Amino acid sequence: MAAELTPVDKLAWIREELQALREQGLYIHIRTIQSAQGPWLRVDGRQVLNFCSNNYLGLANHPRMREAARRAIEQYGVGPAAVRTIAGTLDLHLVLEEKLARFKGVEAAISFQSGFNANLATIPALVGEGDVIFSDELNHASIIDGCRLSRARIVRYAHNDPNDLEAKVRENLGSFRRGLIVTDGVFSMDGDIAPLPDIVEIAERYNLMLMVDDAHGEGVLGRGGRGIVDHFGLHGRVDIEVGTLSKAFGVVGGYVAGRREVVEWLRQRGRPFLFSSAMTAADTAACIAAVEILEESTALVDRLWENTRYFKEEMRRLGFDLGQSVTPITPVMLGDAHLAQTFSRRLFEEGVFAQAIGYPTVPRGKARIRVMISAAHSREDLDRGLEAFARVGRELGVIGP
Repeated sequence: MAAELTPVDKLAWIREELQALREQGLYIHIRTIQSAQGPWLRVDGRQVLNFCSNNYLGLANHPRMREAARRAIEQYGVGPAAVRTIAGTLDLHLVLEEKLARFKGVEAAISFQSGFNANLATIPALVGEGDVIFSDELNHASIIDGCRLSRARIVRYAHNDPNDLEAKVRENLGSFRRGLIVTDGVFSMDGDIAPLPDIVEIAERYNLMLMVDDAHGEGVLGRGGRGIVDHFGLHGRVDIEVGTLSKAFGVVGGYVAGRREVVEWLRQRGRPFLFSSAMTAADTAACIAAVEILEESTALVDRLWENTRYFKEEMRRLGFDLGQSVTPITPVMLGDAHLAQTFSRRLFEEGVFAQAIGYPTVPRGKARIRVMISAAHSREDLDRGLEAFARVGRELGVIGP
């Protein structure tokens, strides 16, 4: 007769891990938003200045986009009810994809449910076993997961270092069938930009495919927010551009833009496109309106950069370390995770919503407050935020008196 097993709490390890996160200052405290996105939010019952969201251009509550979503619901209902390849492709999806392709200056585009899904769809469709991916060591988690799913060999190169990238490529020549270089355009935690002209030259020199995730460059860099490829004047030399519709565009969704055959291939082999329901009509219609707003004027992008320059200059004058950022992403480098959590909590008490970012989102010892500047912020908003940072920074000994 088999011996009886002693009952064991099989989930005890989760409680232990959660407690360890609390002790290390790495436990993520999730606050609740009770209002529409804008420069000010109602968070956990308090009206606070919003320095957290990715709403770069203030479009998330734009009246034209709300109206477009409302009309779409009246015509199409609230849910897609199917994947794109069966009964989920609306005429709205095709309109959005045509507008995105024109906006990006490419042959074609395909939309996905999110930027994360766009990366999960694209990388495994381009490379697999026997292939190699050269990936920047600070690429976004969605790129990392897409690389892992592909089963291709992953070679990480030093962050934004073309010399190391080329050395890694040369070391691996002859050992792979197809090769893919993948990089973020703008790195979401540090706000620095990939040296795309150098990376393009390496891709062309060694006949490698090149993919850029421009989630934080769309609506920010380039003419009227057309992204990093436009910023560097590299049209036609980047094979795959991945973008999101949930940041500067103010809605939700993702897309891939590039050569027509790449888009056609993703319609056949992009797993989130094949196996997950389509973007809703309301989201799609709002995205169409967002693209139209950006095509009509550069005013919002211009205002974003005006606000960014002012805030960063004043923060540096106060003595804060903003790392290597050259974009509206403004990391206030603190290092210690406990300090970052305390700083964020004190800011909230001062009426400013700016979350602490720690491991695993950033490396250990690189904790920070990430401030996200928006075109929707007024000069008065920015001054209010600067005053709060100055008070808390002096109180916690981060800056001098």
